Amino acid sequence: MSKGMSGESKGAGRYRSLVNNTLLFGLSTFGSKLLPFLMLPLYTRVFSTDEYGLRDLLIASCNLMVPIITLCIHEAVIRFGMEKETRRRDVFTTSIVVILSGYALLWLFYPLIGRVEHHQGYMYLLYAYTLTAALRSSVTHFVRASGFVKLFALDGVMTTLLTVVLNVVFLVPMRLGVHGYLLATVLADAASVLFLVFFLKLYRFLSLRGLNRATLKEMIAYSVPLMPTAVFWWVTNLSSRYFVTFMVGLEATGLYSAAGAIPRMITLVSTIFIQAWQISAFTEYKSEEGEKFYSTVFRSYYTLIFLAASGIILLVKPIMMVLVSPAFYESWRYVPFLVLAVGFSCLVTFLGTVYNAHKRNVMITLTTFIGAGVNVLLNILLIPRIGANGAAIATFISFFLVFLIRAADTRRYMKIAMQSPRIAVTLALLLGQTAVTLIQPDYWPLWSSLAFVLILITNGRNVLFILKNIKHLLPRRAN
Repeated sequence: MSKGMSGESKGAGRYRSLVNNTLLFGLSTFGSKLLPFLMLPLYTRVFSTDEYGLRDLLIASCNLMVPIITLCIHEAVIRFGMEKETRRRDVFTTSIVVILSGYALLWLFYPLIGRVEHHQGYMYLLYAYTLTAALRSSVTHFVRASGFVKLFALDGVMTTLLTVVLNVVFLVPMRLGVHGYLLATVLADAASVLFLVFFLKLYRFLSLRGLNRATLKEMIAYSVPLMPTAVFWWVTNLSSRYFVTFMVGLEATGLYSAAGAIPRMITLVSTIFIQAWQISAFTEYKSEEGEKFYSTVFRSYYTLIFLAASGIILLVKPIMMVLVSPAFYESWRYVPFLVLAVGFSCLVTFLGTVYNAHKRNVMITLTTFIGAGVNVLLNILLIPRIGANGAAIATFISFFLVFLIRAADTRRYMKIAMQSPRIAVTLALLLGQTAVTLIQPDYWPLWSSLAFVLILITNGRNVLFILKNIKHLLPRRAN
């Protein structure tokens, strides 16, 4: 009797710990990831469609440079920083050395990067953005790995508030345009790094003389395979902007980028969850009930993602009418397929934690490479024929393909019960909902609403499970 109760308590503890961490990471991440969505009314009113497209291309360039110069060392920070066998000083010192070394090498390519047309006039800000983003990523990952979850959350809130204030000041009264947007992000990230370093006295963990070569080799061996993965991920996620720019025009890129702010609502929830899930995944994958734990979480995860995707597709036109200026309203046409792409990218990321937990990162690289290759090929084929929506369709197909590959391959390490027939039916309904939204036949809002209801019914058992157990997962009050 007591054994059964103990097992049940331990099982509930796993889920409660996951939910508690999700809430804390949500506090930190919600603002920063929600920022593009909340600021969309401002951005679409102070930027023209061309300027908004340029802003997005510049950020895409920085997002490409960061994983290259850092070798994705922040991923090793969270993985090795949680291991008792590894000294935290070695982990932190290694990450800073790798980042600064990579950043120094980046300056050798200054003339080459400066030749890109849309980089001209923004080079120093691009380099500053890349450095502060890389340092903040490594420092915040170290803070998380060290167990300072509440401070991590507080820093996220403070950084978001500072970014909002600086954006408003630089874009409205000072009218600095794209320069102001980049500068606001650079200053906010730099302030975050300085706050965490001095508040926690992280400089105590810097010891260049005592740099542990064994830890350096292990961390780099872990993170290097993730660097091409990040690049391929960038190709799948962001290279579409470049294809749209060169094949259609910068104005179309601006509309496409504005449309991408809506699906990021799903990415927001996913990012918050994955940050917490990494901790649970790394600690529970060897447990006796590891597969059951992964399966239960996955079913709840994909259900919430697909319901959110269907809801956004259903309400896409009124949402865009409220959020963006009239000049950007037509961007709603790109949202449905981008929502589907983001949904499957979330599932791909979830399955990636199986590889992370088992330290099989090579497969992450291989599967992401396949997706990136398919994405580039489909962009070349579809964009000239159907415009910017071809990029959205290409991204969706790429992520769906990677999901299928990972769903099959991860069974070598963990047999997750995925409810494949239910996912297939849900996807068919989502595609039908997307079709009626874009084609707009008679009574199309009714058909779209019916699709949402059918998706809810199809996943009803999972929804009931979530509702039934959520009260047991919430943090308990102290007696």
